[in-house]
Amino acid sequence: MRVLYDDMGSFLTLPRDYARRLAAEGIDCRVFNPFRPVLSSIQNNRDHRKIVSIDGRTAFTGGFNLADEYINAIEKHGHWKDAGICLRGDAAWGLTLMFLQMWGLASRAGDELAAFAPGPAPAGGEGFVQPYADSPLDKENTGEHVYMQIINRARRYVYITTPYLIVDDSMISALALAAKSGVDVRIITPHHWDKWIVHMTTRAYYRPLLEAGVRLYEYSPGFLHAKIFVSDDEVATVGTVNLDYRSLYLHFECGTALYQCPAVAQVKADFQRTLAASQELTLADCRPSLPVRLFQELLRLAAPLM
Repeated sequence: MRVLYDDMGSFLTLPRDYARRLAAEGIDCRVFNPFRPVLSSIQNNRDHRKIVSIDGRTAFTGGFNLADEYINAIEKHGHWKDAGICLRGDAAWGLTLMFLQMWGLASRAGDELAAFAPGPAPAGGEGFVQPYADSPLDKENTGEHVYMQIINRARRYVYITTPYLIVDDSMISALALAAKSGVDVRIITPHHWDKWIVHMTTRAYYRPLLEAGVRLYEYSPGFLHAKIFVSDDEVATVGTVNLDYRSLYLHFECGTALYQCPAVAQVKADFQRTLAASQELTLADCRPSLPVRLFQELLRLAAPLM
């Protein structure tokens, strides 16, 4: 068994000797990008991927971290809503390769990948399933490109859930243009926040989207951590990529794109259940006082740091 966790993401929740504790239990553990008390931009490059791989034949990814609030064993920010996906066959092997890549970065030792290969996979089902990885070490913003492709190709609807909505002008323009073209664009964000300053920044982006015809909702029971897109009963994605600067450009991320397969309907059904528990926002709801509005404008300037 191997466990890889991001040090910055776990800095305040895990003991400093956690890797040694796991090793004492016979678990091979590595810490990705260990925290160092020096000013360095590399600390921004967190491993935000969530992957569980079992024998290279079955794998999971999505928004879930290993913490009690994600399964509502404890209540941290109200009811915690998340989304994940289970893959089997060749798609599961794709996620396994992503894990081994990150393991190599953390351990500085390469593996013979053939030793982990599960052998020929059974024939696939209907449609296409494509896991994808995003890395700050190359020039491809894969997570952003997947999202933009779905938005730009939508003809009837595009439905989105995201815990954070802190986007640049190109993403705002794509969402606004889709809505103005008659596409039913709906976005659900949390009503209960995990980080107040980030939630205030998210709300700073509501007005221009509402004015363009995008319909916005907040998940009323608690914190929404799911990252899903679904469009036209044809394409969907489930993964780890938030709609914020860090996730789109600075972190190691992953996801799964679905095309013309039965799981697309399942993603849509999950969105609709979330929508039923959410409150729609109007422009009247997004007219803060002048001091709050000025504060939100300052937050938008600082958005790349969040």
